[in-house]
Amino acid sequence: MSRGRRALVAVAVGAALAGCGSHTAPGAKGDAPVVATTSTTSSGTSRATTSPSSSRTGPSDTATSAGAASDPLRPGDDGQAVEQLQRDLAAAGYWLGEPDGTYGHLTSQAVMALQKSAGLARDGIAGPKTLDALAAGTLPPLPAGPADRIHIDLERQVLLVVRDGAVETVLNTSTASGERYISHGRPAIAVTPTGTFTVGRVHRGNEVAPLGTLYSPRYFYGGYAVHGSGSIPAYPASHGCARVSNAAMDMIWEQDLMPVGSTVVVA
Repeated sequence: MSRGRRALVAVAVGAALAGCGSHTAPGAKGDAPVVATTSTTSSGTSRATTSPSSSRTGPSDTATSAGAASDPLRPGDDGQAVEQLQRDLAAAGYWLGEPDGTYGHLTSQAVMALQKSAGLARDGIAGPKTLDALAAGTLPPLPAGPADRIHIDLERQVLLVVRDGAVETVLNTSTASGERYISHGRPAIAVTPTGTFTVGRVHRGNEVAPLGTLYSPRYFYGGYAVHGSGSIPAYPASHGCARVSNAAMDMIWEQDLMPVGSTVVVA
């Protein structure tokens, strides 16, 4: 095996064995724009493919289309139209807490999750294309798998709560950035492992890890967890974990959606 290939394998193995809860001395900022899409197979083999850095996919939805009745709804708006948007999102399965008529962080997260599911630009603004997708009842496709599970869709960057074989709740998430960093003094690549896993250790509240603080993590594979964060951007940005909003993580705990021993599928 050539020296270059050995180096690549070493980096990939480091990525496969690491995790948000076990990293040390990060070599990349957690919220830098994604420069690669990486994953590991269920057998533990890492793979990485580069892609253009972008936080937007699909057609833009920030301008009002011809004949539209009103301007797009956006963060900072409030009133009856926002409350109706919130109720419609919740009814479709996009969690945002209690509808209150104020377009805040959780509403933006729910809109972004819908946009990701519909293949629209991920800007968190409810323009005509987003509203059309909502009216159509758009949900991300659900592959075959265990009837009850947490399903993390790496391509669309959404986390699904699946019950009785159907999507019950959709959350915006941000997984591994594909960036290089240093783990235990060795180079590694930020990846989110793919496969079927079981929730093991859990921790309520803030847990300080070498790469930062994880809010109420529920670990499904070594140091990899679903955890709360103050930053869940439109693109993959973590060191390997699946980030959701702190409020969404509280909801997961309160409803016990990821008990120890439950199934997590990452694909």
